[in-house]
Amino acid sequence: MKVYFIGAGPGDPDLITLKGKELIQNAEIIIYAGSLVNPRLLQWKKPQSRVYDSAAMTVNQVTEIYQLHCKDQGHIARLHTGDPSLYSAMGEQIRFCREKKIPFEVVPGVSSFCASAAALCTELTLPGITQSIVITRRAERTPMPEKESLEQMARSGCTLVLFLSVSMVSTAMKEIQPFYKKDTPAAVVYRASWPDQRIITGTIDTIADKMESLGIKRQSIIIIGDALNKADFDFSRLYAPDFSHQYRNAQFPNQQKGKPR
Repeated sequence: MKVYFIGAGPGDPDLITLKGKELIQNAEIIIYAGSLVNPRLLQWKKPQSRVYDSAAMTVNQVTEIYQLHCKDQGHIARLHTGDPSLYSAMGEQIRFCREKKIPFEVVPGVSSFCASAAALCTELTLPGITQSIVITRRAERTPMPEKESLEQMARSGCTLVLFLSVSMVSTAMKEIQPFYKKDTPAAVVYRASWPDQRIITGTIDTIADKMESLGIKRQSIIIIGDALNKADFDFSRLYAPDFSHQYRNAQFPNQQKGKPR
């Protein structure tokens, strides 16, 4: 039996990939984190599929299922919220599969930070503003390497995306303030793409108070940077008329256009 680690997307069932949906439809066993993954994804499962909610399970209990069924036919659909390459605790499961020689595959998904940017209708890499994104988190139960402290990550001044940090938003904003202006835009997207999605906007000086007044302490992405709500930015060179590339020749204002034919 093969294990598929599937990015289940940020919440909206329509945001799972076609491949992920097909794997759910044909899985003998489905394991999903009920506290984070939308249970509506289970609407596509076979009637006889066995379903496990991993929200209350340990990693050993999850991998025991892999071990128990590794000689069976078919596959296991292991659903992780968002994209499994980010903060999914997939790494230890992959290590187990490698050690036990259990075949596996990773299927990417739509990350909650991508869904948050979409909810904000924002391009996070605006030319002339920033061309980089730092994805990080504050240290809590999972420690951060010293060189990856929030202060270190904020030094670049580029678009900053914080996972798993909304319960410490006030401290996080204080830590990044030396590297951003106080009026730098900040936004929090709660449960991006879910029916109860909420968007809170402000600056790094005001966003913490707004969040605390609403009592939102989980399942949120924090985005900081001048790319948010920035109206004055450079146009991309990719589509500039005077930019040549493999598929288009440059055009200049005084260049005579050919006759239509």
